[in-house]
Amino acid sequence: MPINFDSALGIHADALRVRSQRAELLASNLSNADTPGYKARDIDFKSALKMANSGDTGMMKMSHQNHIQPTNSFSNQPHVQYRSILQDSLGGNSVDEQIEQAAFMKNSIQYQASLDFLGGKFNGLLKAIKGE
Repeated sequence: MPINFDSALGIHADALRVRSQRAELLASNLSNADTPGYKARDIDFKSALKMANSGDTGMMKMSHQNHIQPTNSFSNQPHVQYRSILQDSLGGNSVDEQIEQAAFMKNSIQYQASLDFLGGKFNGLLKAIKGE
């Protein structure tokens, strides 16, 4: 009987991908903390995971066969939002380094948890294949 990895791994593979994209955005925020006019961005993890799990790309649907197909690089991207400003800066920058560092650390812990869950799933599949 063939193994369906999508059903065997559950949402953990999608969670890992969304957490990785969120880590990139948070790192970008931290690296631009002193850039005048830079606006901090983030991903709403729950809605991005729901979108990834449902297979919805968040893109408009084609209504005619002559329309151009979206590329995969755009169709797999969750909706990026701007972080709300808690305190204005003189340069118009909305990055609060403490908030960004805390969000980055929390995201990295959750990324590691997703990796651990996936590792457990693969170990279970390996035991099932070996018949242990």
